[in-house]
Amino acid sequence: MTTGRHPTGRHHGSHTRLLSTVRSRSTRSAGVNAVIVPTARPYSYLRDAAKLAKELNSQLVVLCSGWADAVRSCELADEFGVRAVAVDVGGSEAPRLPDFHTSGLLRDAERGLFDRKTDTSLKRNVGLALARMVGWRFVLFLDDDIRVENARDIQDAAALAETHTAVGLLNYGFPDNSVVCHAYRKVGGPQGTFIGGGALVVQVRAARSFFPSIYNEDWFFLLNGRRLDPVAMVGKVDQKEYDPFRNADRARGEELGDTLAEGVYALLDDDKDIEAADIPYWKTYLQIRRDFIQHVLDNIPRAAVASENERERMVVALKGALGRSLRISPELCVDYLQAWADDRRAWQRYVGRLPHKPTAEAALRHLGLQPHVS
Repeated sequence: MTTGRHPTGRHHGSHTRLLSTVRSRSTRSAGVNAVIVPTARPYSYLRDAAKLAKELNSQLVVLCSGWADAVRSCELADEFGVRAVAVDVGGSEAPRLPDFHTSGLLRDAERGLFDRKTDTSLKRNVGLALARMVGWRFVLFLDDDIRVENARDIQDAAALAETHTAVGLLNYGFPDNSVVCHAYRKVGGPQGTFIGGGALVVQVRAARSFFPSIYNEDWFFLLNGRRLDPVAMVGKVDQKEYDPFRNADRARGEELGDTLAEGVYALLDDDKDIEAADIPYWKTYLQIRRDFIQHVLDNIPRAAVASENERERMVVALKGALGRSLRISPELCVDYLQAWADDRRAWQRYVGRLPHKPTAEAALRHLGLQPHVS
């Protein structure tokens, strides 16, 4: 894993020093109660998750929207002989979760310019609430485009999660970075990756945070309000390849979340607390971020790309990110972190009041959702 920085010395190309890294296998195995998959793709994308749930003897939980379908998901689970519960989250009835100040802030700021349109955070929060009600001890959050090569890696992660809030698996497949950081790697920058919600074992009772509706929501989930929760990394996964430069809207949509998360984690890298992220800090960091994006733009002519078309798309994407960055104010950054702190407290009150439910189906019904089972 590289730990490089932009030539200014201020872009943190890796945050892995914040993690506990375990390279040897656990002397004993542990299990996860459920494999929770938020998905918006056709049900065929669930094959790897269903196979893994079978190997782990875990329940499969599929949270569907978009092209995904709960009934077909359960039919696929039947093919693998897996216990599964699936629900369509994207219907007219929203799950009974707290109304987050962070979401309201982004809907209102700049006439909704920063509002996040995807529902991955919503689904992961449903998974957290579900796990809390059923009394599961460990769950694996797994994206539908990630393949776990060895189920033992999940068992090792679960064993490690007994002393950590969350344990991520290192992605050895296509790098899971923002558009800007993908471009930085393309121009020769030493850009690493970090663990995230795509393959994350969570100790349910220890988890006191939620997934806010913003890019890098999993990085915020891993924070405890001041610093990083006890988080570790073990094992490996393989993420399927995608084109980060296909649409400039992706870069624009990521920019606020990437700025906030990278800015906060840069403080942690420097052994400071989140409390140091005040107005003067964000004034400085926003300029660092814009200089960094411009640095990448300036070096795109020398990027290692497959075609000139890819080079042109990189330019369009990076200009989109830079334009969106110019709409971000230090005040918005401070307001967001304050709203996020308020939401963490509201989430803790919410999960503290959740009733015990004997099954995943009963828990989902309590949230106002209609489950299907295999």
